[in-house]
Amino acid sequence: MCAVCGCGDTMEAHDHEHSHGGAEARTIRIERDILAKNAGYAAANRARLRQSNTLALNFVSSPGSGKTALLVRLITEFGARWPIAVIEGDQQTSRDAERIRATGVQAIQINTGRGCHLDAHMVGHAMDQLALGANGLLCIENVGNLVCPAAFDLGEAHKVVVLSVTEGEDKPLKYPDMFAASDVMLLNKADLLPYVEFDVQACMAAARRVNPAIEIMPVSARSGEGLVAFADWITARAPG
Repeated sequence: MCAVCGCGDTMEAHDHEHSHGGAEARTIRIERDILAKNAGYAAANRARLRQSNTLALNFVSSPGSGKTALLVRLITEFGARWPIAVIEGDQQTSRDAERIRATGVQAIQINTGRGCHLDAHMVGHAMDQLALGANGLLCIENVGNLVCPAAFDLGEAHKVVVLSVTEGEDKPLKYPDMFAASDVMLLNKADLLPYVEFDVQACMAAARRVNPAIEIMPVSARSGEGLVAFADWITARAPG
């Protein structure tokens, strides 16, 4: 079990070995070692991204929120604004990377096995296989999980948390670390609001209670609602 996030990941996925001693102090030290090593890889990734003038966004959410569909729609409608590359994280299969490649952009699939998140070392290896264009955009779609990815810096400029209206409006209060770590919340599947019981104002209030600075954008991968605003948000932060 991962000492940091409690997942079924092996420590080898974090370049560490488990201690089965169970002592609290030992566990805390292992957690600090894991995160410190990840921070070093993240800093290296950030330096590489700075060299190529690439804006990296880390998309995080629970499974089924619609991250991949959002990326496909974003690339299809606004891909001409920036050279785009995508890193896809899933426990198994390459289905999401195949969906992204079908749009004509580069995509690398990372399979984490039992791991519940990407780490900076994995992302660095994936970046080795990508041709990052100058003044471009790197979208990292993390493994579907509202817990573990909050702790791991990948070298990105911003975390973008995706919450669908088919989930509960109290998610920001149940999983506060993720919403506190994110700069933007995309409230996806907004086209379904007439058909589901979801209190948008309560959800927004919950997110801002956890993170008063978080930006919130209702969007729909199906209808395209809100994606112009999100694309403009990206453009305002894109280098170059």
